[in-house]
Amino acid sequence: MRVLALELSTARGSLAWLNEDVAEPGEAGQLLQQKRRAGRKKTDRRSWATQLIDPIGCPLGTKRVDLVRQWPNDRKNSGAFFENLADAQKQFGAPETIVVGLGPGSYAGVRIAISAAIGLQTASNARLIGFLSICAMETGEDEYCVVGDARRQSFFFARVRANNLIEGPALLSEIELRNKIDKLEDNMSIFASEKLPQFKRAEIRYPSAMVLARLAQNSKRTFLLPPLEPIYLREPHITKPKTMQRGGVGIPADGDSRAGSPCHNAKNLTS
Repeated sequence: MRVLALELSTARGSLAWLNEDVAEPGEAGQLLQQKRRAGRKKTDRRSWATQLIDPIGCPLGTKRVDLVRQWPNDRKNSGAFFENLADAQKQFGAPETIVVGLGPGSYAGVRIAISAAIGLQTASNARLIGFLSICAMETGEDEYCVVGDARRQSFFFARVRANNLIEGPALLSEIELRNKIDKLEDNMSIFASEKLPQFKRAEIRYPSAMVLARLAQNSKRTFLLPPLEPIYLREPHITKPKTMQRGGVGIPADGDSRAGSPCHNAKNLTS
């Protein structure tokens, strides 16, 4: 299966093209370490990370990742994403499946990824699916927690096991989140995609397009289907007539770029 994965929900954008059937990451995955060791490496102005061209060996069998690119993802989402996407199309043609990381994270970034994916789907008739970015973190851990700044003096907390959301995302105050973290197991990994100095246990880790691509190979997984929308953490603070407040998804009126989710959307991804 030819899979194209797009991830723009955080300060690190990534794109992956997966060209063969693979087993998804598991306890023995250690994807980050293997990515660093494997393949022929080269860099260019579009990517400050490793570009993998040759097959990489993984513990669950022989797999091939034909392209992985990462770049700093600014608020304006400048040309790096589109240049990398054009390169992938030029090298590999049309995908059979397109998977998009939906957040929670940067509303603008996720919308750009969705729009690009819709355009590619229209041209290629590919299957289009979405998945929570926080369930596709670049880690070898089977279970971990994710925290993030939800703005408006609040934070979100989620817990993930085997790439499935098992708790949250829930909005908490700083004190509530601190108490939540204090009650976690000492060996539980806590990830954040931005610096949160008030939570010392949180380490910087980003969602990975490569992980998204591998997950998309699993036909037994549940994915969000079109029309895709960024995952919201809260209803937007905008004034609407009462008849318009139900349903639909709006853009935050205060410039908040943090996408989150009504919990029913997130729950669709639990097993």
